[in-house]
Amino acid sequence: METESPNSILIVKPSSLGDIVHTLPAVAALRDAYPRAEITWVINPEWAPLLRGNQDVNHVHLFPRRELGGLGASDKLLPWLKKTRLLKPDLALDFQGLLRSALIAKSSKAAAIYGLSDSREGSRWFYKKRAKVKRTQHAVERYLALAELAGASVGDALRCPIPSGDPLPRFEEYPPFILLHPFARGESKSLSSGVIEEICTAFAPTRVVVVGKSQRKINAPDNCVELTNQTSLLQLIRLIRVASFIISVDSGPMHIAAAVTDKLLSIHTWSSQRAGGDQASPPGTALQNQRRSRARRAC
Repeated sequence: METESPNSILIVKPSSLGDIVHTLPAVAALRDAYPRAEITWVINPEWAPLLRGNQDVNHVHLFPRRELGGLGASDKLLPWLKKTRLLKPDLALDFQGLLRSALIAKSSKAAAIYGLSDSREGSRWFYKKRAKVKRTQHAVERYLALAELAGASVGDALRCPIPSGDPLPRFEEYPPFILLHPFARGESKSLSSGVIEEICTAFAPTRVVVVGKSQRKINAPDNCVELTNQTSLLQLIRLIRVASFIISVDSGPMHIAAAVTDKLLSIHTWSSQRAGGDQASPPGTALQNQRRSRARRAC
């Protein structure tokens, strides 16, 4: 049964990395509004480390999406659905806005489901209330609107809790270095090998640490430290925190960097520099520019 002050809230935002970062301020606002509520977050396993130590979240409910495809998926889906039906939150908030996420919220047997007005794939039919948002708004703004619909008060000071990260074994954090994240899921967003090498050469003799996931081979200059495919998410966060400066293409790690530092250059090729959600955002668009008076105190 829905209550004015929910005792339990389900956050449905399984992916992606950047979008989860954008959702953190909204969940923080919900925690401030309902300090005694049990807040559970549905999230993909690969992104769950981002919630490590997050005092705004009581429980993590893993959504093993990669295991739920192909042959034998039903054998894993049914047990997962059984656990999901036991959640029974007073309120489920669908920050993802897709049919899959709406069905997750419905499967939780939530007393009420709220979502975004521009959610897709028929997901809006599952919502009791919809936060009025526009596609032109940054994702942080959109998600804050959903938190406000649920009763949160969004003031000037936003919180965006990011873990401190894990040190990388056998990597010396001194002398100072520049962190370069040149890869994105879309190949057209990634930097070419030649550009990566030119960046490293331009900053010599300062160390340039290259991180990310790629099968590409880089002819790295002597000042380049090649850590491609060698860092966990938490190790990457640590590198972002201790780097003297970060250069990144439009990607999840770029959004993490925007949340924790202003020493960031974001390189956009074709993606929007002002939008969020399914599009991209530059460093600090939401947390440092659009609501600058709030955002400079957010993270």
